[in-house]
Amino acid sequence: MQAHYGKLAPMKPILIPNVLTIAGVDPSGGAGIVADIKAISAQRAYACAVVAALTAQNTRSVTDVLAVDPTFVARQIDTLYADVRIDALKIGMLGQAAVIEIVADRLAAYDTAHRVLDPVMVAKSGDVLLEKPAIGVLREALLPLATVIMPNLPEAGVLLGARTVETIKEMYRVAERLRELMTASGARWVYLKGGHLPGDDAFDLLTDGDRMIELNLPRIATRNTHGTGCTLSAALAALLPQSEVVPEAARRAKSYLTEALRYAERLSVGAGNGPVHHFHAMWAARAPDGA
Repeated sequence: MQAHYGKLAPMKPILIPNVLTIAGVDPSGGAGIVADIKAISAQRAYACAVVAALTAQNTRSVTDVLAVDPTFVARQIDTLYADVRIDALKIGMLGQAAVIEIVADRLAAYDTAHRVLDPVMVAKSGDVLLEKPAIGVLREALLPLATVIMPNLPEAGVLLGARTVETIKEMYRVAERLRELMTASGARWVYLKGGHLPGDDAFDLLTDGDRMIELNLPRIATRNTHGTGCTLSAALAALLPQSEVVPEAARRAKSYLTEALRYAERLSVGAGNGPVHHFHAMWAARAPDGA
């Protein structure tokens, strides 16, 4: 017998942000594109992705990196923009100078209001993810295109050709110097992540060159910190089109990451630095034994 179903009434589309991540693939799902998609989705935005690099990676180490042909990276970007409205984008691991150059070239051709650059250089395991010759290209080609850059303290040192800062006081000057590297026109922000500093609080700085805004929340004690930078930058990219101002989006993104860290040990993924809990607010908060 053939089943008959009632005709569904037309649904009115809900206008939510379409957010693009251009980054590498982490098979463990804790960092890179997979983590970005989770973080973007958790912020009630629609995630799109362009693969810029492949890694053989788990929660303990990166055993290999395979570059994606720059021409194919460009083809992915052009094909996506030819069809999909992109409201915000996040740039993560690109791996090699040629890919950075082609990404900068293609993004210069498209008008995207919010562009977040997470200059991924080293994995949580300590493995290098960006070849040294590419650092100058990233600084010269991508920084001027970004509306927000989000380096951690070691990455900030590399971008400035200086040692890694060791105090909160030093962070203020580093944030100013990073802002000076960016183009002077338009709204440009530096979100300097201070998670490498010791202390009970996770202290970050946000500046547009005129204001210096402190973002300070209690540090969560957990070893499950794999992909924190990816998660924070992807969440920020998703929240920028949904926020009145950049500081509001930054505070919301940091709060989201803090809670994702708080609930990270509800997951059991790998034997090293495990992932954060991207969907902590959506999944039932139950103990591992089901209690």
